[in-house]
Amino acid sequence: MSSGTMTAAIAFSQSQPTEVDPNLEKFLELRDQNKAAEFQAVRDKGVERVRQEKFPTRRDEAWRVTDLSVLKHTTFQAAQPTTLTAADLDVFALPETANSRLVFVNGHYAPDQSRVSGLPDGVFVGNLTALTVDKKAAIAQYLGQQTEQLDVFAALNDAGLDDLAIVWVPKNTSVEQSIQLLFVGNGGDQPTAMQSRCLVIAETGAQANVVEYYGAIAQGCTDQDTHRYFNNALTEVWVQANARVNHVRVQREAGGAIHLGNTAIAQAQDSHYQLTEVNFGAQLSRHTLTLTQNGPQTETVLKGLTMVGAEQLSDTHTAVYLQHPYGTVDQLHKCIIDDAARSVFNGQIHVPQKAQMTNAAQLNRNLLLSPKAKVDTKPELQITADNVKCAHGATVSQLEAEEIFYLRSRGLNDYDARHLLIDAFAAEILDTVAIAHLQHALTGCVACRTVD
Repeated sequence: MSSGTMTAAIAFSQSQPTEVDPNLEKFLELRDQNKAAEFQAVRDKGVERVRQEKFPTRRDEAWRVTDLSVLKHTTFQAAQPTTLTAADLDVFALPETANSRLVFVNGHYAPDQSRVSGLPDGVFVGNLTALTVDKKAAIAQYLGQQTEQLDVFAALNDAGLDDLAIVWVPKNTSVEQSIQLLFVGNGGDQPTAMQSRCLVIAETGAQANVVEYYGAIAQGCTDQDTHRYFNNALTEVWVQANARVNHVRVQREAGGAIHLGNTAIAQAQDSHYQLTEVNFGAQLSRHTLTLTQNGPQTETVLKGLTMVGAEQLSDTHTAVYLQHPYGTVDQLHKCIIDDAARSVFNGQIHVPQKAQMTNAAQLNRNLLLSPKAKVDTKPELQITADNVKCAHGATVSQLEAEEIFYLRSRGLNDYDARHLLIDAFAAEILDTVAIAHLQHALTGCVACRTVD
């Protein structure tokens, strides 16, 4: 390619749209214009970026499989606060977090349902308005600082920033009890849009266990609730030097919901971060995870389970950037796909020259339960370092007839044999959830959704 041609190509790629995309503008119009002046800089940056972007379509490689036309063609109203009782939340609230829980309903903080009295001194778990003056000043170095590299929906979240759930663990403080950030949708007759936001900061030497839970009020199982709403979620996690964060993210939105989530994690030297994510809900869901190791000897563990049926589509995109030597990444994502559902996994691990002595493993395993079920998997390793140990792979399979036969020969009927195999497939991920009631509930969900 001649230098002239290359210059022209670069100029084309950096060209900006001259008009605001109406499919994005309609969400900007839902913003509350009477917000406090605090953090207006984050909102302004989000608005500016949204107005430079285009609504993603299937012609964009990152959205090639995920059709957002339902989002594009639905007219949404801003979700309003509603009052829930403790009984409404029983299905989501974990006994282990009775005194360490924040609740947001339709994206709005619910102080009457939140309890944080069981936390050590100095630990802040609360919403934006409860921050002390000194922390409001300090939060600017964290809030919105990882969103620039994320997709346009993260920019929309910045633009509409109103309130957020904050977990802030000071230096060398260990929080033994789990902290639950509970986001509940409570729908009405009209499609609604809401934005959820979390910020987790573990300072040097700190330790925390955080459960981020998205659910919906429904009669019976949330799968049966067809009410349409859009939840645009964004979480930023900061794991400073020698800190440890165990993070569980559960997505059990209503069966008619659309859930698009971004999670951005920054890890410092000698830190440990583990995520277990479980995706069961929503008609259309996508979780994009972006993690950067900003120091040597950094450990990252990513475990994921997606289970979809009917005509659900669930999309998981992950990107891990190693920037220093002696980093480790252990990633396993499993999908169980039934009926005419579709699952997508796109995982990237970037190992540049400066990330020598890296040990990275990535595996995506998929179990198809129906002839109409579909999976798209694309594990990727991008390596330029020459002294590393890296592996990746993907499998797609069905229930093995020999395994079913073996179990039936031991006295199980066909139904129970299939259940046992599927439960065992999911258990490898769910066993990493260290909260007993949550692990039990999720295991029950898998059993409930298993084949006929």
